[in-house]
Amino acid sequence: MRAWQRMLSGRRLNLLEPSPLDIEIEDIAHGLSRVARWNGQTSGDWAFSVTEHSVLVEAILARYRKNAPTSWRLAALLHDAAEYVIGDLISPFKAAVGLDYKAFEANLQSAIHIRFGLPATLPKTAQTLIKRADRASAYLEATQLAGFDETEAGKFFGKPRGLDDITLKPLPADAAKSAFLKRFETLSAML
Repeated sequence: MRAWQRMLSGRRLNLLEPSPLDIEIEDIAHGLSRVARWNGQTSGDWAFSVTEHSVLVEAILARYRKNAPTSWRLAALLHDAAEYVIGDLISPFKAAVGLDYKAFEANLQSAIHIRFGLPATLPKTAQTLIKRADRASAYLEATQLAGFDETEAGKFFGKPRGLDDITLKPLPADAAKSAFLKRFETLSAML
């Protein structure tokens, strides 16, 4: 049974025991730029990609904690990086699949962190802040792109404050990939 995936970089990523040495940021950016948030159920000429979501989460985290360590900001950018291999399953489906899926995702995410100089497991404070920014991003996506009204989105994600000036417009995959890689390069240079 084959338990690896060949990436465009030529790397073969073992899905059961992912090695940080087989992870390339270009593969992550390429894959995530083609993974649609909300199972593609968003308005606009293009799907809102996981790369766009990731850039948004990092920007929101930086607003919430202006002095956040660069490593936390990079972790926010990479918080869904495992989805370059496994796709973006919506939260209700993740819950239905169960712990084996979550363990697989966590194992791959740890390898990604190690590859880019982050701790395999982030401090609880960083995890909480990234989750807060992730939920704020989900609220903005839900209300601006996925057809939720503010009351419904607020019930599921909470209503974030201080983000009213953010307007989302889905990008073509290549533009989303470029924005993600540019942000990665900027943050990596700051480490």
